[in-house]
Amino acid sequence: MSTNLPCTPDELAARIRSWGRALGFTSIGISGIELGEAETRLMQWLAAGRHGQMHYMERHGAARARPADLVPGTLSVISARMAYWPEAQDAQVVLDDPDAAYISRYALGRDYHKVLRARLQSLADRIESVVGPFGYRAFTDSAPVMEVEIARRAALGWRGKHTLLIHRDAGSLFFLGELFTTLPLPVDAPQPDHCGTCTRCIDVCPTGAIVAPYQVDARLCVSYLTIELDGAIPEALRPLIGNRIYGCDDCQLACPWNRHAQVALEPDFAVRNGLDRATLAELFAWTEEEFDRRLAGSAIRRIGHVRWLRNIAVALGNAPPSAAARNALTARADHPSELVREHVAWALARQHSTESPT
Repeated sequence: MSTNLPCTPDELAARIRSWGRALGFTSIGISGIELGEAETRLMQWLAAGRHGQMHYMERHGAARARPADLVPGTLSVISARMAYWPEAQDAQVVLDDPDAAYISRYALGRDYHKVLRARLQSLADRIESVVGPFGYRAFTDSAPVMEVEIARRAALGWRGKHTLLIHRDAGSLFFLGELFTTLPLPVDAPQPDHCGTCTRCIDVCPTGAIVAPYQVDARLCVSYLTIELDGAIPEALRPLIGNRIYGCDDCQLACPWNRHAQVALEPDFAVRNGLDRATLAELFAWTEEEFDRRLAGSAIRRIGHVRWLRNIAVALGNAPPSAAARNALTARADHPSELVREHVAWALARQHSTESPT
């Protein structure tokens, strides 16, 4: 693979930024491959067991913090950002309606993995058309990559106290993707932290998952509980989940920097299936065939129908007592999955225990 560039590294970096914007990325940054103290923090987090059932993080271990170990020959990383906030029903309005189903805004449209991976490949193809064959590998939350730390070092933002990346002009409502490359590109200077004394993200977390500034215990996080966890949701945490059936946006909704968040221009991130306005009862009634068909091409589909029902059962148990909620739950009381039956039984008990005497 050629390393003789037809232009200076600075000129190539400028072209890459321009090509990235033309492909729909909000911003492009470039970092080196030394992640320094990030590796120490990662190993401490894993040793504390805060990754829960996400065993893939433990399997890859330190390789997550060593790009050249993950992709031999890597010299620089091109980091890309793409806004995802859709035109949708106001998030807080949905959260305040206990009969409504809250789905994290990033998942209301098409699976972002597919969208970003295709754009990153197009960016790599564009680079190759100018510099000739070069080594690269694209990542989009799809491998053991410390993408927030890499993006921070690529000047795409700073790490907020909720551990997500924040940018002064874009908030945190964006996806990240990376191209590990063998190209010797100039790196950007990281931005300073602008969180200051603000603790809104910590204060608003419904389960207390942000255990300290810049530290998240995934085992308590609603996103982990509703997406990554494949077993029973701990009973003590179920009432705290409210009507959130897939992911959680609370820490981002509370962040003052998200007043600058950009609405997504990418049509693939537009709301599908009315998921921004759906009720718990109507989604709970979806058969497995409906679930697979309606959510084809969605990130939600990967949790499967059983976990979908588990999550909605919990939300129905948290809803105000009503005949509609009890009828919906009763219809699933004999579901073939023990996991679903357990959560339905819990939810029905909640519905009956909080039912007003008539």
